[in-house]
Amino acid sequence: MVIKILKCVVVLLSVLMLLACSPEKIKEEPYSKKPKEALYGLNTWAFVGRLALKSKTESWQASIGWQHSIDEEHIKLSGPLGQGAMSIRLANNQVFIDRGDGEIISSNHPEQFIYQQIGMVVPVCSLKYWVLGLPEPNLSSITTANGFEQAEWIIEYEQIQVVSGYKIPRKIIATNEELKLKLVIDQWIF
Repeated sequence: MVIKILKCVVVLLSVLMLLACSPEKIKEEPYSKKPKEALYGLNTWAFVGRLALKSKTESWQASIGWQHSIDEEHIKLSGPLGQGAMSIRLANNQVFIDRGDGEIISSNHPEQFIYQQIGMVVPVCSLKYWVLGLPEPNLSSITTANGFEQAEWIIEYEQIQVVSGYKIPRKIIATNEELKLKLVIDQWIF
């Protein structure tokens, strides 16, 4: 019982510390790819935030922590108070999923495999660009007023924040015919 209370206190203190580290400023402004071109060259970045996925039959919410490096993506998802925690690692076109039960499962088909695991098609390979406010460079895109369309997805940026001199997304909504993905980024780390 004492250990559970201590865990709750640690989680609460961690959340409060993250909230204290607010971005420089949050702006609502139209999307523009041009000032973001330098972000393609960032080798490492990380963020913490909140993710919501909604399909025609299901909805799902989680806290998200994402660490990006040149060679891999490491995404941690968890429900309230750490319940249902899952770790996803993408490296060399492979995906590894750890649900915390000691068994790591993997596949050479990341998006198909994630669909099999959670029942929703999530464009994880493109998301590493979309979270920065950029279209994936290997795919064609069409610029819209608040974002762009790419790979049958509409990506809209509802809020932009300035962090370390970069204008980057705070609120992102990506939709297609099957799914709505909403991401709120509470803290960026460069």
